[in-house]
Amino acid sequence: MHVLLIEDDVALRAALAAYLEAAGHRVSLAGDGDAGLAAVEQEPPDLVVTDLIMPGREGIETLLALRRSHPGLPVIVMSGGGRLDAQAHLGLAERLGAVATLTKPFRPALLLEAIARAAAGP
Repeated sequence: MHVLLIEDDVALRAALAAYLEAAGHRVSLAGDGDAGLAAVEQEPPDLVVTDLIMPGREGIETLLALRRSHPGLPVIVMSGGGRLDAQAHLGLAERLGAVATLTKPFRPALLLEAIARAAAGP
């Protein structure tokens, strides 16, 4: 499966990409929502994993843009919350169409489980 990972934390982005690739996924990377949306237009992935709190276009804006441009594209949203309430924002992401949410820090296996559920469909 081709996964687009949108995450502004360079170390976390690299670690998650390595984990996903080791699990057999092809991974494209973006450091913020604008780069992620451009990557989707250039080569649509099978699934997007995005952080919520990022500079520039943040995760909710990215999720809304993806729902408009690619309504069938599964999106998994993750967040540690930063200075905001992660659970409230993740709940909003689910209401806006995220197929799964993850609270950072999480075990990488949980991401693989969420991807497998998304791939299986509703």
